[in-house]
Amino acid sequence: MELEFRHLRIIRAIADTESVTKAADRLGLAQSALSTQLKRIEAAVGGRLFERGRKGVQPTPLGVMVLERSRVLLLAMRQLQEDALRFANTVGEDGALRLGTTPGPFLGPLMEGLDAARPGLATSTQSSTSVEELADRIVGGRLDLALTGCCGHGKAMDDERLAWREIAVDPVFVLLAEDHPLARERELQLGQLVDERWALPSGESCCRECLAAACVRAGFLPRSVYETDAASSLYLVRSKRAAALCRASFLLPPGLELIPLAASELSWRHLLLWHAPTLARGLTDMLLRHAMAVHAEAVAHSPVYTAWLRQQEEVTARHGGHRTPPPSER
Repeated sequence: MELEFRHLRIIRAIADTESVTKAADRLGLAQSALSTQLKRIEAAVGGRLFERGRKGVQPTPLGVMVLERSRVLLLAMRQLQEDALRFANTVGEDGALRLGTTPGPFLGPLMEGLDAARPGLATSTQSSTSVEELADRIVGGRLDLALTGCCGHGKAMDDERLAWREIAVDPVFVLLAEDHPLARERELQLGQLVDERWALPSGESCCRECLAAACVRAGFLPRSVYETDAASSLYLVRSKRAAALCRASFLLPPGLELIPLAASELSWRHLLLWHAPTLARGLTDMLLRHAMAVHAEAVAHSPVYTAWLRQQEEVTARHGGHRTPPPSER
């Protein structure tokens, strides 16, 4: 009998569980069938792979050697399967694009631009509040790219299997009801919001931690925080039950006001993620250009954001072309 990959999985299961019975349960086999398979495997390799001890089933020296080699082979086989799946789903000239997104205002305009640039490209989208989940879907071959982001001070991506490009960086502003007592301010110190409750997006972003850290630097702790979906957050703000943090490029709905934070230390990086070895470079470049154009259009349609940018340019000019970076950049 020649060794097969299924035999290596059996050996790994026995070693991981330290029990033939538990390994059989994990693999969905009868214990007798697994014991018979183990005997055949041991005959194929020329010796016993496991022996019973006080701590359960333990590998023999031969078993240790086989397990070490099997770990490398199983990892290589899994990587081969993932790469083959991604290759089979690589976007072609008339293929399909699977795009992941975290909630944001850019997806609709981006789809419109893609349809105009590549009429034959069939695009489907998947949404998640978790950047990590989207990254796992890309690595697993279930998504081609993801339009997502992270807080400005955080590391963009730790996974070496993923490539990423920065689309833009937005300052984080405050969202208030239009009849809120502070809604007519040109800018706000965070300390002016000491009595506010806060509505923040649910999910795995670090918004809550970033808000808490900024409030501590301003000398107070947030009164209370509601983590909820976007629609509920807007309702809470519009009814003056909460304030919210949002990106400066946010498309402002009726009944709300967007106000810059003075000397804001909070920012958001818009990112495009993909699996570098298997996705065409031309496609990622095209998507990046369209995403940047969509962001620039959102900025141009935001009077508050454009006024803030002009103010930053004036401050820079007064200081001889130099600006003081926020703590997140130091």
